[in-house]
Order: sequence, then C-alpha cells, then structure tokens
Amino acid sequence: MPIFSIGDYSLTRLVFQRSLGIVYFIAFLCALNQFRPLLGEHGLLPVPALVKRISFRDSPSLFFFAPNDRAFAMAAWLGLLLACLVILGFADRSSSWLNALIWGALWILYLSFVNVGQTFYAFGWESILLEAGFFSIFLGSRQTQTPLIVIYLLRWLEFRIMFGAGLIKLRGDPCWRDLTCLNYHYETQPMPNPLSWYFHTAPGWTQRAGVVFNHFAELVVPFCYFLPQPIASIGAILTIVFQALIFASGNLSWLNFLTIVLAIPAIDGRWLASILPIHPLPVPQPPPLVFRVAVISLAVLISWLSINPVRNMLSRRQVMNTSYNPFHLAGTYGAFGGITRQRFEIIVEGTLDTELTSASTWREYEFRGKPGDPQRLPPQIAPYHLRLDWLMWFAAMSSYRDHPWFVNFMAKLLQNDKPVLSLLRTNPFPGPPPKYVRAILYEYHFADPETHARTGAWWVRTLVGRYFPPISLDDPDFRRILSQQGWL
Repeated sequence: MPIFSIGDYSLTRLVFQRSLGIVYFIAFLCALNQFRPLLGEHGLLPVPALVKRISFRDSPSLFFFAPNDRAFAMAAWLGLLLACLVILGFADRSSSWLNALIWGALWILYLSFVNVGQTFYAFGWESILLEAGFFSIFLGSRQTQTPLIVIYLLRWLEFRIMFGAGLIKLRGDPCWRDLTCLNYHYETQPMPNPLSWYFHTAPGWTQRAGVVFNHFAELVVPFCYFLPQPIASIGAILTIVFQALIFASGNLSWLNFLTIVLAIPAIDGRWLASILPIHPLPVPQPPPLVFRVAVISLAVLISWLSINPVRNMLSRRQVMNTSYNPFHLAGTYGAFGGITRQRFEIIVEGTLDTELTSASTWREYEFRGKPGDPQRLPPQIAPYHLRLDWLMWFAAMSSYRDHPWFVNFMAKLLQNDKPVLSLLRTNPFPGPPPKYVRAILYEYHFADPETHARTGAWWVRTLVGRYFPPISLDDPDFRRILSQQGWL
C-alpha cells in the first residue's frame, strides 16, 4: 500500500476535514455559551480551584496559565474562528504547514477545555473529537497527496468506536442478548428528542429488529472499513445509516454526527465526486520529506498506544470511554453497555415564602432539554450539547452528595445568578430571587398513545420523594458550607 494517494482520497479528505470543522464549531460554541457558568471563576466547579489541586503534567491545559473567564471566552472565540477557516475552505487552500498549524491550534484549544472540564467534560465524544482532530493535523491540504496512513488511522478510530460499543453491549446488559433493550432505551436515554416517543410506542418487532441491526452494524460492519473498495465504502454507508437512525431517535450530543463524519475516510472519493457538486481538485504534489516522516512517526505512535485499547476490547472486564494518556489519543470507546429500566427526573423548585408551610407556593424551573413539564414535547438539541441537562440525568440515579456541583447549583438559584440561569429554559423568579429552593424526584414514563391522545401529555410522572431538602441563604450552616467550598 502506498503511503500517499494522488487522487482517490483527495475529495474524501476535503469532505472529512470540513465536516470535522463543523463538529469543532459546535464544540467551541458550547464552550462559549456554557463554560463560564459551569466551570468559570464563579462556576459550579471553578477551574481556578481545580488547577491548584492538580498538575499540568497530569492534565495539560492552557488554562493553567490563565484560569479566568476572559481566557475561557477568548479561547472559545478563537476556536470558533479557526473552525470557520476550516469549514469555509481557507485551511484546505493554504499550504500544508499552515493547514497543520490551524488543526494543531484547534486541538490544543479544545484539549485545554477538556482537561479542566471535570465531570462536565467527561464524555466519550470529547476524546473522540480530540483524537480525530489530532489525526487531521497530518492530513495535509489540497496541495499535497493524501496520506493513506492517516486515512487508515481514522478508520481505526471509527472501528474502535463501533466495535467497542458492540462488544460492551454483548458483555453488559442481558437485554442486548435477548433483544429487548430498545423496549426501554428510547424512554430512559439521557435526553429524548421529538421522535423518541414514536420509536418507543412503535410495534415491538421494530424494536427487536433495531437490536439485531445494532449488533450487525457494530460487530460485523466495522471490519469492512479495512477491506478493498467498494466494500469499505459500503461499510461506511451502513454506518452512516445506522448513526442517522440513532440521531433520529434521541439527543446524544454530537456523538452520532461525529461518528458519521468518521465514516467518511472509508468512502472512495470517486463515489463522493459522483454526488457532490465540487469542481475537480488540482493534482496534488508529493509532500516534503519532513511531512512523510511525521506521518510515519504518527502511525508508529498510535500503533504503540493502541495496545491498551486492544487489550480492553479483548478483556472480559471491558470498560467504556477511557483515555490512557492526558492527550486523549488511542482511547477506548463504547456506549450503552447497560440500559436503565426506570427514568428518574430531578425537578427543581423555588418559593418566595419566607416561612415554609404545607401551603407554600413552589414554582418549577424548566430546563432546556431534559424532561420536566409532562405536556412539553421533548426538543431536538443534538448535535448541540447541553452539559447541565446531561449531568442532571446522571444525578437522578444517585444522591446529590455524589455530585458536589449540585449543591452549588442550588445556591446559584438562590442568588438568581445570571450565568447559571442562562443554562435554563425558564426562570420562575424574574424579580427577587427565591427564599428557598428544593429538588423533588419523580419517575417518568412516556404516556401511552391513548393517554397522549386524550390529554396531549408526552410524559406521565409519579412522585418518588425528596431529592434535596429546602435550603435558604439565611441558613448559617448552609452559608458556612458554601464559604468553605469557595462558592459564596
């Protein structure tokens, strides 16, 4: 196999890089809108406090040198600008060295966010994006031949995502083996979308067929990525169809979109040329020797780093979404190895009453994406990512004591903190802040078709009990806790 290809994958590289630029743009847009209230100087888990506890070596980030809101905003804006240069084709039309510099800057900037993002950035798709972005540094521009080694490294990344997800399902929840997981998944997934109710209420055979197709797409199709054309392209198209179906059934951030983008390197450029209105690309030139050496060195590095992911996939104790180094290269991935059977939701409420009685009037906060009002149709959020809403889904599975950010979140509501309130859909206290806030736990189920037709409700919820007790900033013990943690 030649190291560099003259024409077959030049268009493939172009389409892949511009598509990945869109993912980067979404990621930096999320950082611009959400990083300050979640992780800023006065956020729910402030970065300035984190960098005092950990070392740069363990978690390299530019924000060790400037852990402040201004630096976070500047980095997000710069990331958006660089992503636009990729999407609009400026990077591709430049020299390979300038192209590599742009991709390298994107990777360093986003690595800086992820490595100080704590639990709000502890998602597998963060590492996937970083790994894909790192490989893109070595893809070159339209002026040079496409490095097939990097094309195959991207296919190897896609293989680990898909095959790892397939293995973790077979080894995890038995419902994947008896074909019943989708009976629960659409209802209990982190953030349903407008079509989730329809997928959930579809005939049972469609859900069993969906599990069968899942196993085929994740356990068989990935091997096609490494076979000759047109088999590799067929495997990529099957992956795209599979991911599009998942995208249609729920809000999984940019995971599905990114996985679709990572299928592009397996598609023959001649197929893309037949369907895309793109003018023929100029005949690229052989890259300089230094660039060739860098590409070969990358292949050697990733081969060595891939030992741990391979061991993990072969292990009976396979784990999901783990990075083995602080640069998020050659990680191990997987999704939904276990399916929850019940859906619990935390409903946050506040009151203006200065004294609590059984007659106190509580008003409910509405989140942008997660279920709340049973009458509200679940919104379409993906490929955008609502980090607070996702963490609320995890928090509902255990005590608030397991989620330190939650206490700070409740304190911010008592202060009508504008940055934190910007993460919510509604603030029931546009004037004076509430005197007390509390959190109630409900069990949610999709309304059956008859109930939905009669009432218009998409959800039916049942009270489980108290999740977080009523608190007030007038409580000296609560204020002392907040002061000790640096949250007040």
